[in-house]
Amino acid sequence: MRLDENQVVATIRRVELHELRVWVREGWVKPVPGDRGPMFDDLDVARIRLICDLTQDISIEGETLPVVLSLLDQIHGLRRELSDIAHSVDQQPDEVRKAITEAYRALSSERG
Repeated sequence: MRLDENQVVATIRRVELHELRVWVREGWVKPVPGDRGPMFDDLDVARIRLICDLTQDISIEGETLPVVLSLLDQIHGLRRELSDIAHSVDQQPDEVRKAITEAYRALSSERG
């Protein structure tokens, strides 16, 4: 589902149109261009809700927000990579999975 700016503002009553446009201009939300202007998908809407939470509930200021969003993006990216690695390991033969598990435990205990 894709929403235009007005539909986003109607759906997320915590954001005003001028704020949404600033967030898009700053690159904090990246909608796709559409015939009626920018179009927002479910991921964009979730990010807008997150920005509302960060700015309104937690009071993160404008200068700090890009840093927080960048860190959250990195965390999500790392989680995706870790999930891909885990899936790849799960597809390996038992002896390979066992060797990987043992190597991981050895590294973990060294850092311990």
